[in-house]
Amino acid sequence: MRRSLSWLLHADARRPRPRHAAPRHGSFPTDDDGSAGRPQPNLAAFAPAAVAERIERAPSLDRAVRSLSDAAVRALPTGRRTDALHGVPFGQPAHPALVRLPLGCWTSAVLLDFFPSARRASTTLITAGLLTSLPSAATGLADWSALHRHQQRVGIVHAAWQLGAVSLFGMSLLARTAGWGTDGRVLAAAGVVAATAGAYLGGHLALRLGAGASHAEAVGHLADLGWHDLCRLRDLPDGHPVRRQLGYLSLLAVRHDETVSVLSDHCAHLGGPLHQGRVIAEKGESCVSCPWHGSTFRLSDGAVVHGPATARQPAFESRITGDGTVQVRPRLGAGARHEAA
Repeated sequence: MRRSLSWLLHADARRPRPRHAAPRHGSFPTDDDGSAGRPQPNLAAFAPAAVAERIERAPSLDRAVRSLSDAAVRALPTGRRTDALHGVPFGQPAHPALVRLPLGCWTSAVLLDFFPSARRASTTLITAGLLTSLPSAATGLADWSALHRHQQRVGIVHAAWQLGAVSLFGMSLLARTAGWGTDGRVLAAAGVVAATAGAYLGGHLALRLGAGASHAEAVGHLADLGWHDLCRLRDLPDGHPVRRQLGYLSLLAVRHDETVSVLSDHCAHLGGPLHQGRVIAEKGESCVSCPWHGSTFRLSDGAVVHGPATARQPAFESRITGDGTVQVRPRLGAGARHEAA
């Protein structure tokens, strides 16, 4: 009798349950082996891209960003020195090219540390990396000072990692000089880890957030070859920048008497509205200055006069028809113009 009663009481526990049946009230989900399940960590939240996105939205960084940015702007006024740091003479940002020098030297030094006969070369490479990190940091600071706030948040953390890498490699060099070879090699390995983390954030800044890329509209894909009616000449105020629409393209138009200069309206630096900027004279040429970060472009052909922009602003040729209509067409190279004709 007692065994029969025990069998009835525990019959429900022995009854097979569907694999995906809902758990009883107050019980924990179980794994296939019957053990109690535990909450699983959300590993996606720790993915590098997710961490970088959280940095973008971290207002706690704004105080440091604001202080450093103001100091950088005061130290780097518009001029030839600042233009060189931005990379204006080269037609593209200088920082991505220069940063390869210290990273390449340091990575090579750590690899050579595995070969005892090459450790003297490792010390030389670490020294070279420390020396080349100075111009790399200067160009990076110049570019960073002319970014949007969410980009600057990522940039300041990127800089912190790279500063950590410089410190670690500096300590590694001191340890090697003092004869503490093992400590020097460990510090160098840690430096490469820090530099790699910083490089990832630098890549996020450039590739995901578009720092350093041209933000001008893709004129070649949005405007057909040939002449297009833009507006009437009498509708353009003399000497003042205005925006006019050509299909999908927003254009900046500036009238000077009977001639009209036309550029793409979205600044190549970060897409600022050039029609809200100022028309100024630079080196005897009429130019337009972006209202966001001060990039200055020559109205005649879109050439960069002052950074932070480094890419030429897309320009258009213009003409006035007999009835006073302003017509424009994309400015192309000589070879492409010959084919279009």
